[in-house]
Amino acid sequence: MKLRGNLGSYAFRGEKADMPVLYDRLLKLKEMFKSKFGSLPKFYVRAPGRVNIIGEHIDYCGYSVLPMAIEQDMLIAVEPVKTHTLQLAKTNPLYLDFSTSANNTEIDKTKLLWHNYFLCGFKGIQEHFGLSNLPGMNCLVDGNIPPSSGLSSSSALVCCAGLATLTVLGMSLSKAKLIEFSPLRATDVKLPSEAVFVIANSCVEMNKAATSHFNIRVTECRLAAKLLAKHKGLQWDEVLQLEEVQAKLGVSLEEMLLITEDALHTEPYSPEEVCRCLGISLQELRTQILSPNTQDVPIFKLCQRAKHVYSEAARVLQFKKMCEEAPDDVVPLLGELMNQSHASCRDMYECSCPELDQLVDICRKFGAQGSRLTGAGWGGCTVSIVPAAKLPGFLANVHEAYYQQSARSLVPEEQRLFATKPGGGALVFLEA
Repeated sequence: MKLRGNLGSYAFRGEKADMPVLYDRLLKLKEMFKSKFGSLPKFYVRAPGRVNIIGEHIDYCGYSVLPMAIEQDMLIAVEPVKTHTLQLAKTNPLYLDFSTSANNTEIDKTKLLWHNYFLCGFKGIQEHFGLSNLPGMNCLVDGNIPPSSGLSSSSALVCCAGLATLTVLGMSLSKAKLIEFSPLRATDVKLPSEAVFVIANSCVEMNKAATSHFNIRVTECRLAAKLLAKHKGLQWDEVLQLEEVQAKLGVSLEEMLLITEDALHTEPYSPEEVCRCLGISLQELRTQILSPNTQDVPIFKLCQRAKHVYSEAARVLQFKKMCEEAPDDVVPLLGELMNQSHASCRDMYECSCPELDQLVDICRKFGAQGSRLTGAGWGGCTVSIVPAAKLPGFLANVHEAYYQQSARSLVPEEQRLFATKPGGGALVFLEA
C-alpha cells in the first residue's frame, strides 16, 4: 500500500522507513475497515493530542497558554458513500457503533457518548459553511491518546471529524495554532533541545463534562472579574473575563495581583455577599450571572481563583521569554516556573488531587527539573521537564515508584508514562 500526505511537512509518502509506527497502524486500520464495512477507505485523517506545558485554567479568562502537539493521535479511515448516512465505528470494541443521517444529525447533550464528539466536528463544518445535502461516510476511528487524561483526545476526535468532512467535500481551512485568546493569535516558541517533556498518567480519570468542579471555577473567575471591576469603578456588568479588567485598567499582571489582594478577601464569598458587593438581588445573580449548574453552589473562593489566573498568566509570559533568551540554566528556570504552576493549581485553584501531587513529587525526586499537572486537573496527567541525559533512569524509577499498584498497572503500558516531543499537526493521507 502506498499513501501520500497532502498537508504539512509531516506528510507520509509511503516509505515505511520514514514513519514505521504510523505505517503499521494505517495498514492495520485499513484491514479492520475492510472487515467492518466490506470495502476500502479512500483516505485517512489524523489529529494529534496535545499537552499544555504551562498556562492552566486561564484560557477562558482571556490569557495565553502554551500547548504542544504530542505524537499520540487520533486516526480515522474514511470512505465517502452516496447513501447520506454516517456510519461510525471504533477499533476498540468497548465503544458501540453509531449510525445517523448526514443531513439530520442530532447531538444528545445529556449523554457523554464518543460519537457526539465526531458529530460536533461534522456539524461545525456544516454550519460554518451553511451546507446542506451532505454526502455520507463510513468511518473507523482509532486512537492512542489516553482517554480522560487531559491530553485532548476528545478535541483530536472533533478535529479529525471536521477534517474528514472537509476532505469529503473537497474543501480546506487555513491552518492555525490557537494559543492566544485576546485577540486570537499564535506564536511559535522554541523549546530547549537539551530537555524532553515526559507525560505521566495518574490513572485517575476526570471527565470535566461530568462534574461540577470545572463549571464552578469558570463561574468563580467570572464573579471575581465583576467584583474587581466594581471595586475599580468600571462598568462591571459588561465584564466577563479577568483579562478584561487588566486591559481596561491598563496595568501589569503584577499590579493586578496587588489589586486582587486589596479588593477581594480570602474568606469564601456566599451568594448573598456577592449580591451585596454588586448591588443586585439573588434572583438577578442566578438568572443573569450564574450558569444553570452553579445555581446552588454555597460558596465562591474569588480571591484565590483570581490570584491563580493572574500569576499563571505571568508565568506563561516568563516561560516564553526564557525560551527566547535561552540562558545556560534555561531548563531549571523553566522547571521552576512549572513547579510554581503546580503549587498554584493545587493551593489557589484547588484542581489537583492526591495522586497528581504524589506523581509530581515522584517525578521531581527522580530528576525532573519541573513537574506539574496538565489539563483540567482533578486527575489525568502530569507533564515534567527532564534533562535528556537523565531520561532512561527517570522513566525506570518513576515506573517503579508509581505504577506497581494493581489498579494502576491495569492501564495500558503505553498510556502510563512516555516521553514526547513536539508532534506534527492535522494531516490527510490519501490512497495513492
